[in-house]
Amino acid sequence: MEVFNVRRFILASVLTAVAAFAFVAVEARPAAAATACESECAGSTLTPAPSYSPSPTPTYSPSPSPSPYPSSSPSPYPSSSPSPTPTPTGADSSGGSIGGLANQRFNQMITNRVLGTVLLGVNEQVNCSNCVSAFGSAGSFSAGIHGRKELTNNLSLLAGIAYTQYSEGGYNITSAPIGAFALRYDFTDWGSSRPFFDVGTILTPWEKARYTRSYNTSLGPVSVTSSTNASNYAVYGRAGWISRVSPRDEVAASIEVWQLWQRVSGYTDSAVAFNPFDASIATGTDRTSLVKIGGQWTHLYGSNIEANINGGWVQSFAGHSGIVATVTGDGVVVPTMGNQGWFEYGGRLGFRVQKGWIVDLFANGTLGPQPVGNTIHGGVGLRINY
Repeated sequence: MEVFNVRRFILASVLTAVAAFAFVAVEARPAAAATACESECAGSTLTPAPSYSPSPTPTYSPSPSPSPYPSSSPSPYPSSSPSPTPTPTGADSSGGSIGGLANQRFNQMITNRVLGTVLLGVNEQVNCSNCVSAFGSAGSFSAGIHGRKELTNNLSLLAGIAYTQYSEGGYNITSAPIGAFALRYDFTDWGSSRPFFDVGTILTPWEKARYTRSYNTSLGPVSVTSSTNASNYAVYGRAGWISRVSPRDEVAASIEVWQLWQRVSGYTDSAVAFNPFDASIATGTDRTSLVKIGGQWTHLYGSNIEANINGGWVQSFAGHSGIVATVTGDGVVVPTMGNQGWFEYGGRLGFRVQKGWIVDLFANGTLGPQPVGNTIHGGVGLRINY
């Protein structure tokens, strides 16, 4: 038993020693490793060889797109605003141009009347046989037919119709049919020197009209042409004295009283690039009264040529413009129409190509200040007496 215990004792001692040795060895290795690590961190003389690093491959970088609001570029909304466009002036000139429209419309009434009197035989002798005449004229284009018919020994009918186009002083009239008729009572039973009387009318029920309005502004001139419709009406009475001073000569003097009306439909300025003071014209009726004192002479040269000259002074009164305009910057403008005076003239040269057939050259016009002005309308006609 003792031997067994000794053996067990010796074995335990050996195991104990081996375990102690192993413990010491394990503790010693981490310490050595720590010492070696500290030695390397402190700066060992051994420098590891650098590893090869290849040069980086260049890559393409596109140019950066400009920013819509770059910091180095001016702001699209700069703090300093540009100077505003100057406001134009010229409202007073625009308002004054309405007076120009009134002058145009007055001239239109007078021209329409002058053209209508051709249909009433203004260039022919007061007393003559039945006749009919086809004619055409230039200056103001006109083409039509007119004539006279004896209803009794004393009473005659004068009538005619024509298509006309004319323009003057800024306005233009197209598609204007004119009709006229009158009754003439001639006291033929009084002898070679006697009185006569006319009553009649001139009608233009529809016409296309263009009027031009012009004015000045601080930024430049403005001209606006606008279109509308118009119509003209006139009635008159005439009292005169006729004298057959010889078988070849007839002279006459007369006084005429006229009343004229002109209806113009409303319109606004047509669209133009620059019209800061536009206008709107209301529908209105122009009117005026006229008195004409005149005379005429008809003479036969030989047996084939006859000539007529006629003329007279015309005075307007009680004129009224139908224009009521609303003008931007100037408000409502109503122009006035003053009294006017002018001279009217006419003449005819007839060639008797054969018995009862006469070729006529004629002209009619006005002489005077604006708005009537100086005008002339001439033409040719073929007249047949029967």
